Amino acid sequence: MCGARPAAEGVAAVIMQADKTDPSHRAERECSLELEAHPYRIQQIRRIVAAQLRYWRLDPLIEAAASATSELLANVHRHAKPDKKCGVRLTLAGDRLTVAVTDHAPRLPQLRPMEPLETTGRGLTMVEALSDSWGTDLLPEDTGKTVWFVLRTPVAVPTLVPLRTAMPFERAMAEPLPDVLPQPVAVGAAA
Repeated sequence: MCGARPAAEGVAAVIMQADKTDPSHRAERECSLELEAHPYRIQQIRRIVAAQLRYWRLDPLIEAAASATSELLANVHRHAKPDKKCGVRLTLAGDRLTVAVTDHAPRLPQLRPMEPLETTGRGLTMVEALSDSWGTDLLPEDTGKTVWFVLRTPVAVPTLVPLRTAMPFERAMAEPLPDVLPQPVAVGAAA
């Protein structure tokens, strides 16, 4: 889904998709995007995240991942200085999807108590509610930060397979029936 494309004006530049295998032979998938966090782009990224998760067959995670990513990008739009440039990275490794948003502002976000009448300031509370875990990492030399969250991937539901007979059908038909058959039982009204 993600792949190298030339950047177009007003469109997020999709820069990388990789499928890697680590020494233990577990596959890891990654998709990275670079953009400026403006409101109209946040909706584009939400659609790209949804499409990527569909491509990875992680449909049950789409709403949580897209919503939490939107909240982190809205925080970049509101709070990041000196610019709104940021990166979004989706990493699927084992049973975990990690979404990380990196920007150039070194100030770490803080989880605030949610006020019922406020219309802003709920972003990290929503990320915390939607994800299995979340956190922040400062980039070297105060060049920015990464805010990330993790979603566990759904456990595959086993496919039900009909039970097999104890012996193959051809063998069952070749063997003679037992000499003693069960006697029929008379069912009727008592006189």
